[in-house]
Amino acid sequence: MLRRTALFAATAAIAALALTACTASPDSGATNGTGDADPNASITVGLVLEPDNLDIRHTSGAALEQALIDNVYQGLVTRAPDDDNAVVAALASDWDVSTDGLTYTFTIQDGVTFHSGDPLTIDDVVASLTAVKDDETIQGHGDFANVASISAPDDSTVEIVLTEPNINFLFTLTGRAGLVVKAGDTTDLKTAENGTGPFTISDWEQGDSLVLARYDDYWGQPAGVAEVVLQYIPDFTAGVNAALDGSLDVLTAVDPNLASQLDGTDFTLSTGQTTDKGTLAFNNKRAPLNDARVREALRLAIDHDALVEAQGSAQTLFGPIPPLDPGYEDLSDVAPYDPEKAKALLAEAGQENLQLTLTIPSFYGTTVPTYLVSAFDEIGVTLEVDSVEFPTWLQDVYTNKDYDLSFVLHVEARDFGNFANPDYYFQYDNREVQDLYAQALATTDADESADLLKQAARIVSEDNAADWLYLGNTITAVGSGVSGFPVNSINVRLNLADVTVSRG
Repeated sequence: MLRRTALFAATAAIAALALTACTASPDSGATNGTGDADPNASITVGLVLEPDNLDIRHTSGAALEQALIDNVYQGLVTRAPDDDNAVVAALASDWDVSTDGLTYTFTIQDGVTFHSGDPLTIDDVVASLTAVKDDETIQGHGDFANVASISAPDDSTVEIVLTEPNINFLFTLTGRAGLVVKAGDTTDLKTAENGTGPFTISDWEQGDSLVLARYDDYWGQPAGVAEVVLQYIPDFTAGVNAALDGSLDVLTAVDPNLASQLDGTDFTLSTGQTTDKGTLAFNNKRAPLNDARVREALRLAIDHDALVEAQGSAQTLFGPIPPLDPGYEDLSDVAPYDPEKAKALLAEAGQENLQLTLTIPSFYGTTVPTYLVSAFDEIGVTLEVDSVEFPTWLQDVYTNKDYDLSFVLHVEARDFGNFANPDYYFQYDNREVQDLYAQALATTDADESADLLKQAARIVSEDNAADWLYLGNTITAVGSGVSGFPVNSINVRLNLADVTVSRG
C-alpha cells in the first residue's frame, strides 16, 4: 500500500472548512509504523478541499493554510503541533516582550534561505510585516490595526511596537499576518511559491493534487520524507475507496459514517481536536430573537448529546471558547436540555406559535437542520430550512445580517472577539463582555487574560447569544509504516515536516 520509492521528478501532481480505534498520542503525532525511517519515501495524503490559487497573501480559505503554512511558508513564530496551539519559534530563534506589552523584539535565525536560493535578510522580514500593516488587500491586515511601527535595530533583529497591549499579538504572528516573503519578489504567487519552509511545491495539478518536495537546503531539520502528494478528493466515499485500494497512505477528514469500512485494514484511526465550533447563530437584534427568553428556549430544546451522537465525530460545546483556546470552561450548566422549561419560556414571551427560518450553507448537509427541525417542533416552534450557496450566505447573513437563525462552522482559533463586536453578524451587544475582552487583550499576564475571557464567555452563554451545537473532531486514517502525522487541528494546519515512513 505504501509508496516507499525514492523521490523522482514529480509527474503527478485549498476554500474553506474541513471536516475509533486507537487514539494517537497528542505529543508525537499519529503513528502506525516501526523500523527505520526511509528518507527517500514518498507518501500520498488525501485531503478534501484545495485552493483556487496558491497566493496565501491575498487569497482566503483554510485550505491554503492547511497545505502551505509551516510546510512552504513560515513566520517568525508558529504553533506547536498537537500541543494546545502553543507559540513556538520558527524564523525567529527567540523573542522578548517588554513588560508593558508594547514592544516585541525578535532575533532571526541564521542561515535561512528562500527556495529561490536567496538568503533571508532582515529587510525581507521588515518589508513583509510592513506590507501587512499598510496594505488592506493582504490577508491579516486587520490583525495589525494596533501596530505602530516595524523596524530593524540591526541585521538580525526586528522590533514591532504596538499602540496598546494585545496579548493575542504573538499568536496572530503564527498565522498569515506573520508570514515572511522575499522583498520585491517577482514570483507569480498564484501559481508558484518562494517560501523558506522544509518543502517546495514541485507540481500543482489543479483539481487533482499538489506535490510537496523536500527542500534540501532547508535551514532547520530536514523533512522526514522526500515527497508528499496532497491528493484532493472532495467526495468522502471516494476518499475511503482510495484508501482501501492502496492509492493513499493517509486519509484526513474520514466521514464517521464510513470509518468502519477501514476496520481490519492496515490503517489506524486517530481522533483529533479542533477549534471548529458548530455555531447556531441567533440574530440578536431581530424580533423575537432580541428577547433573551426566546433564545434560551431554543437552546433548552436541543439535546446536545443526541446531536453529537448523530454527528458522529464531535463533542459537546456549550460556550464560545473551545478547549484548545485560553479561557475555556465547561458551560454545560447554563442551558441543559429541558423542553418543558423551553415551552414555558416561549409562553411567557408570548411566542407559542413561533415560526423561524434557519439559513444554512448547502455544503453542510442535512444532519444539523433535520435535527433542529425535530427538536424545535417538540416545543411548538416551526423551523423552515433555507439551504443556500455559500456566496449567498455570505451576502445575506454575514454581510446584510438578514436572517433569523443560521448555522456555520467557525474554525478560527481564539475568535471570541466576535462576541465583543456588536457589528458582527451575531449582532450581540453587551458592554460588560466588550470591557472584559478589552481587559483580556490588554493584560500581559496570560493567566489573568484567560480568567477574564472565562468570565466573558460565561456571560455570553448566560445571555444565550448563540448556541454551540458541537465541537468538531477530525478522524484521520494513518497507513502502515507512517509515523509522526499530526493529530489536532489538521483541517487548518498540517505540518508535515516530522512525518516519516518506515521500511517494510
